[in-house]
Formats: sequence, structure tokens, C-alpha cells
Amino acid sequence: MQKEKNYAFIDGQNLHMGVTNIKNSWRIHFKKFRTFLRDKYHIEIAYYFLGCVIEEKRDLYTRLQESGFVLVFREHNPAMLGKKKGNVDADIIFSVMKKLYQDEEFDKVVLISGDGDYKRMVDFLIEEGKFKKVLFPNKEFASSLYKKLGSEYFDYLDKEHIKSKIALIEP
Repeated sequence: MQKEKNYAFIDGQNLHMGVTNIKNSWRIHFKKFRTFLRDKYHIEIAYYFLGCVIEEKRDLYTRLQESGFVLVFREHNPAMLGKKKGNVDADIIFSVMKKLYQDEEFDKVVLISGDGDYKRMVDFLIEEGKFKKVLFPNKEFASSLYKKLGSEYFDYLDKEHIKSKIALIEP
């Protein structure tokens, strides 16, 4: 049997907040995370959505790209830079739907976010047989809208057996 060819769509701000703005915060080792996505979920392309380009974050962007992520930045009015959060929800939904509309050759979508704004898209992808899993940064950041999903459709990155594979171990 041929291996699946799946795509990951990562809400970068949601992921970052979901592992750092919690009681026992931790950081993700991007290379390990990319390897985990490839090995566990057969992710061929991992799209990492971010707010706007911020000069001080260039090292982060380089690390993400070197780890194998495709960076997608949200377009902002220059006057609004620094005044609002990234808000990449619409961009992720549009990107997924565009790939479906253009009949791009991939099997399923893996979404990394706890944001409930994706719920309608997730339901649609499940109906179409194009959804693999939503990976929540942690239980606190998992929208209650996803409670009715079967456990085969979600997991938590902060589960010890997953976190141990993707966490940055700081000296």
C-alpha cells in the first residue's frame, strides 16, 4: 500500500501561545516537530502560518525554514503592524479550500491549532474524507466546539509521549 501524502496547516501563533502561555510552559524543537509530523502523519508539506514579517523574528523564520516548514505570512496594512494579532484563520481556511478546489494531489489535512474558528472546515473535510487529525497545543487551548469529534480526529501535543518527541530540551 502506498503511503499517504498529507499536508499540515499550522496556526503559528496559536501553537506558540498554546505551549508558552500555560502553567508548565515549554518550547517546540522545530526539527523534531517536523520529523514527528512526517513520520507519524505522513506530512509531505507543512505550512506554518504567521502574522506579519517582524524584523526581530528573522532568526525564528530561518529556524522554521531550515526545519522544513513552508512559511506563509499574513498580509497586513502597514499602518496596522504591531497593533493586532496575526489572525491567520481565514488564510488557513482559504489555503485548504483552494487546494481542494484546484484538485491538488494530497490525501488528508492535519491542522495544528486549538482555535474553534476552524470547526466548520474540519467538519467539511471529515465529510469529504480529507481530514486526518487536529493537533491541539494543549487541553486548555482546545476549543469546546471540537468536543463532539471522535478521538480518532484529535490529539494533544502536550501528552507526555508526544511532548517528549518534540520538546526543546534547554540546557
